[in-house]
Amino acid sequence: MKNIILWATILLISVSCSNNNKSESEQSSPSESIIQLSDEQLKNTSVEIGIPETKTILTTLKVNGTIDVPPQNMISVSVPMGGYLKYTQLLPGMHIYKGEVIALIEDQQYIQLQQEYLMAVENLKLKELDFLRQKELNVEKASSDKVLQQSQADYINQKIGVKSLEEKLKLIGINPEKLNENTISRSISVLSPIDGYVTSVNVNIGKYVNPSDVLFELVNPEDIHLNLTVFEKDLDQLFIGQKVMAYTNHLPNKKYECDIILIGKSLSNERNVEVHCHFKSYDKNLIPGMFINADIELKTHQALVLPNEAIVRFENKSYAFLAVNKNTFEMIEVSIGNSYEGYTEIMIEDKYSSKNFVIKDAYTLLMAIKNKEE
Repeated sequence: MKNIILWATILLISVSCSNNNKSESEQSSPSESIIQLSDEQLKNTSVEIGIPETKTILTTLKVNGTIDVPPQNMISVSVPMGGYLKYTQLLPGMHIYKGEVIALIEDQQYIQLQQEYLMAVENLKLKELDFLRQKELNVEKASSDKVLQQSQADYINQKIGVKSLEEKLKLIGINPEKLNENTISRSISVLSPIDGYVTSVNVNIGKYVNPSDVLFELVNPEDIHLNLTVFEKDLDQLFIGQKVMAYTNHLPNKKYECDIILIGKSLSNERNVEVHCHFKSYDKNLIPGMFINADIELKTHQALVLPNEAIVRFENKSYAFLAVNKNTFEMIEVSIGNSYEGYTEIMIEDKYSSKNFVIKDAYTLLMAIKNKEE
């Protein structure tokens, strides 16, 4: 009987010791969400500690669109009477000034037109003299009314002919007032109608161009604007004059400030509307047709925030690192809201709001935890 009691006591003590050892082992096992760095390891990182701040966060609507130019700022250059291209130095992307010679076109029809004009001018002088003479003779009854009327009609018809030829000359860029028998030319100059840039060159030296052919396409960038695509469900949040910040994919940190100037009134098949925005200042790097992202500013509110660098993503969740002490950090899940000017809104329990968090180089700690797991 005594032996049975003794063995039972030993067994109970053994089990108890085993459980205690197991418990101590579990307690000493580090959590997968906690990382501890030595002083030397910490020194080799850029980790910084800070308390979450309360800042004004701007709620934005993220959309995209393209750089656009209104039709009145896109110019197609043609030659009204056609001809052979004798000279041009234009290349796509070149800057041009209004009134600058961008091409020379030559053809024998230009010579003929100038000849017809000069001969018509001289003939007009004769018609005018004849009309004045017939008028004097008619006063003295030395000429019939019919002869006077015919002379007057010939004079008026000749004036019409001269005026018509004048307009034709102006149409091809020749000044009739400076034209005489010594200034007849076989070529005409094509002048740039705007200050802007060349977007397309469709001809080469020696090519014959018809009046319907487009030689060059030019763009005046002064009224360049942003054409955004906004879904139907978001339209009630927009208004004229609303601020927009635009940016490109390759330079996301370079922002271009815009204002909404026009909200479309028709829906596309995809249930979206075109919204036009005007840039505060033009940047020559913005080219028509370029894809653009944009944030439309909606409203502001006060929120608890951490720097963007303090938030890490892991397995489709967001995390921040709580500073347990100088060398120990705990990764806790956080819900995030809007980001603005380098800060991200966080939703955490009140007990954490005044605690120290890693505010810089949190990604290094995430990598350290992942390496520890592996």
